[in-house]
Amino acid sequence: MEKIFHLQENGTTVRTEILAGLTTFMTMAYIIALNPNLLTNFDTGSALWNGVFLATCIASALAMFCMAFLANKPFALAPGMGLNSFFAVVVSNIVGLTGMSYVESFQSALVIILLEGIVFLILSLLNIREKIVDAIPLGIRLGISPAIGLMLLNIGLGSNVGVYSETGGPFYVMRDFFGALTPSVAKTNMGSGYSTMVLTVVTMFVGLFVIVILSKHGVKASVLLGMLVASIVYWIGDFAVLGVNPFESLSTASFVPPFSDMVETTLFKFDFQGFLQIGWFTAITLIITFCMIDMFDTIGTLVGTASRAGMVDKDGNMPNMKEALLSDAIGTVAGACTGTSTVTTFVESASGVEAGGRTGLTALTTGILFLACIFIAPIAAIIPAAATSSALIYVGVLMVMGLKNVNFDDMDQMVPVSLMLIAMPISGSIGHAIGIGLISYTVIKVFTGKAKEVSALTYVISALFLVKFFLIV
Repeated sequence: MEKIFHLQENGTTVRTEILAGLTTFMTMAYIIALNPNLLTNFDTGSALWNGVFLATCIASALAMFCMAFLANKPFALAPGMGLNSFFAVVVSNIVGLTGMSYVESFQSALVIILLEGIVFLILSLLNIREKIVDAIPLGIRLGISPAIGLMLLNIGLGSNVGVYSETGGPFYVMRDFFGALTPSVAKTNMGSGYSTMVLTVVTMFVGLFVIVILSKHGVKASVLLGMLVASIVYWIGDFAVLGVNPFESLSTASFVPPFSDMVETTLFKFDFQGFLQIGWFTAITLIITFCMIDMFDTIGTLVGTASRAGMVDKDGNMPNMKEALLSDAIGTVAGACTGTSTVTTFVESASGVEAGGRTGLTALTTGILFLACIFIAPIAAIIPAAATSSALIYVGVLMVMGLKNVNFDDMDQMVPVSLMLIAMPISGSIGHAIGIGLISYTVIKVFTGKAKEVSALTYVISALFLVKFFLIV
């Protein structure tokens, strides 16, 4: 282990790395079921759903193994949120455009992901993606981590936990519970879902306070232990308050991987003929869109998380960035070949980093757990979302602390950073927020007589984002 991951050099141990990998896994395990739900329009139990489920586990694991052995970094990868929703919309549009079935359209859209991954492989091998990272001004790089922190807070307190009831939904913690003027308004709006919401809020904050208290006492496994305590609180609440058995699904769950469904629907099922029916202009536009969103989502996550972990030098550069970006590209190609949307670096990696993860052993641990989910998916599914929210909120707060590195007296820094801080949680896209930050930075420099301070590549990237925002639908 020492020879492969250089644990002593990075100030960590095998135990710490494994705990960090487990922590990361628990905060992002939701993607294992959510990704096939989104990509198949919640057609659970279908052959396509089973194929995407296996593809999610396998492609994520392969990408994390690459991250572990090529880059020796603790970052986890999986099909990206936002990108998977966009992919599902593209598939639906192909259905309407060509008249093909959903499965055929899905297989046609996989060609787009394959081509995107190949483009990224070439750009990574030629160091072009690394040069794009270097083109991001230092002030904006410093602001990426706290902006991601706010997005994690938004996910933890908002979109990570949605409650449904006979009155509709989803209902969210910040909007529908804390956002209600009075408890009576919340009860009226949520109906029978109000009790579940109360349990969710209690679970979330119990887990958060346990994590904070344990971390203040120097417990390295504080995040993982806090999530476990939160899970127990939620399960007890299910039994005692809601009269629900949270483990009931395990009695009828199947632990046999549906490999035959994967072979039938997604494994190397590229429909090139269907892809050509999309039209060249539309196809190229889609490939460019996927590339831009994925590229800056990945760059933002790597830079932001590495900054929080102290893995960057004085200029904000992360060692082995090329290998990390290459792992992302390999993951995307693997995802296309197995049958899922773009694989990218997950912002939830920050939870493992906060738990002490500093090397590829963390990524390797998370990857092994993803593979294990092929056989134990029903067990992973009983982890309550409220428990993962506790970890996301805690890590979000820690990442917001990175604002202390930003020069508040420099408007050239503060305007782009401020826009990123608000754009990232609202848009839910790291890439789009960085684009807004780069555009504002460039405009300020140009119209204040400092155009020469902006690199040529920054001008190009800013122009591409303007095209993306206003011309590409």
